[in-house]
Amino acid sequence: MPELWAGTDAGKAEHHCVVIDAEGKRRLSRRVANDETALLELIADVLALSEDGPVTWAIDLNAGGAAMMIALLTDNGQQVLYIPGRTVHHASGSYRGDGKSDAKDAFVIADQARMRRDIQVMHHGDDIAVGLRILTSRRLDLAADRTRAINRMRAQLLGYFPALERAFDYSTSKASLVLLTGYQTPAALRRIGRNRLAVWLKNRKVRNYRLVAATAVEAAEAQHTAVSGEKQAAAVVARLAREVMALDDEIAETDALIEARFRDHPHAEIILSMPGLGPVLGAEFIAHTGGDMSVFGTADRLPGVAGLAPVPKDSGRISGNMRRPRRYCRHLLRVFCLSAQVAARHCPLSKAFYERKRAKKKTHKQAVIALARRRLNVLWALLRDSRHFEISPPLRAASVG
Repeated sequence: MPELWAGTDAGKAEHHCVVIDAEGKRRLSRRVANDETALLELIADVLALSEDGPVTWAIDLNAGGAAMMIALLTDNGQQVLYIPGRTVHHASGSYRGDGKSDAKDAFVIADQARMRRDIQVMHHGDDIAVGLRILTSRRLDLAADRTRAINRMRAQLLGYFPALERAFDYSTSKASLVLLTGYQTPAALRRIGRNRLAVWLKNRKVRNYRLVAATAVEAAEAQHTAVSGEKQAAAVVARLAREVMALDDEIAETDALIEARFRDHPHAEIILSMPGLGPVLGAEFIAHTGGDMSVFGTADRLPGVAGLAPVPKDSGRISGNMRRPRRYCRHLLRVFCLSAQVAARHCPLSKAFYERKRAKKKTHKQAVIALARRRLNVLWALLRDSRHFEISPPLRAASVG
């Protein structure tokens, strides 16, 4: 029975699939629409070509336009490998010809799947993991939109009212955003005055309304010059302030959805028992690992995927140099580095580990990365043994002499 490898160069509207045999000979090359009927027909033709032999599928996307094809292959019990586009790009240089086409890329994908043994089988996890991946990605987008809106708002304020721009931390102060929805110029703040502004803020349920009003009016009294374009800039600032508040509400709603979905996962309570890992970071961990540690094979594989296992960079007489791998999941690195920074402040065990690294002349970044790696190993062991994290490890039973 022949063994075949099917490489797919995925696109938004169309894919190109090339099938090769064990000798690297092309058995099929076809462009197919990104449509369920056309994709099912392609899968049936490739399986018929294999004469009931094994077929290994490889693709250069793991989401987006390739989602339909991956789902159909998975539903039909096919093994799918993920070969990143960057890997395909570098591998293409070793093949004959300088030209680039979808057919050539598909052939390179199939040939790399045929020759290499270090490519991991694609694993998307259960329905909870997939749902968390969607929700956490949406939350990251909302957080990025919020940061951009705040930066634009501060840039506008700096152009015509620098005293008010530096008076508040708009990324953390909701009161300052409420203030900007009503009053954005020095003249308007001086006109309403401290007492009436405090009442206006109080009616909108602003905490520390007296302090906020006093700070804003003080900034207004420091500037009596109206900058050109102030009226238009103030309107933009008010609109951006309302946009940031709306994003805050949507982020809070998304957090509630993430937590509810995350707590349905069987590993949720184990993950939450680790200091520094809350529902959002825990959900990101499940989203990008699928929650199944057996997929990674060994405890040393996951740190490599997360970018926490350094790789050597030796050449000639130079040895002992280590660097971060080029290919790793930045989402997992973010999860463990953020949780490590929180744990270094609030968990006695993590704090002691961090301080030991600092005592050895390690930088803050090096100490956090070392702590993140240690915590990843601990989390792996907890999930493997199905037990919760404890500050004090359980005492071993005394040996009977």
